[in-house]
Amino acid sequence: MNKLDTARKEINIVDEEMLKLFERRMEAVKQVAEYKKENNLPVLDSSREQALIEKNISMLTNKELEEYYRVFFEGVLNSSKAFQKEFIK
Repeated sequence: MNKLDTARKEINIVDEEMLKLFERRMEAVKQVAEYKKENNLPVLDSSREQALIEKNISMLTNKELEEYYRVFFEGVLNSSKAFQKEFIK
């Protein structure tokens, strides 16, 4: 197996783990949406969202990835908000 195949194999393993974590996260997001619906709260909590972004970025060990992680994590947050909005409808 060459370097490319080895790297792709690792990516596939990581993608499978991320998929499981995504499903787990979205189940928690559903619980948040249920609470917000019951308590007539808005989906967007911009102060919490900003705090999450900054907290997670601060935990990066490879600071070269900060810009890319921000884009990645903002995508996760956008998916979470869209899911909550759909659930609350």
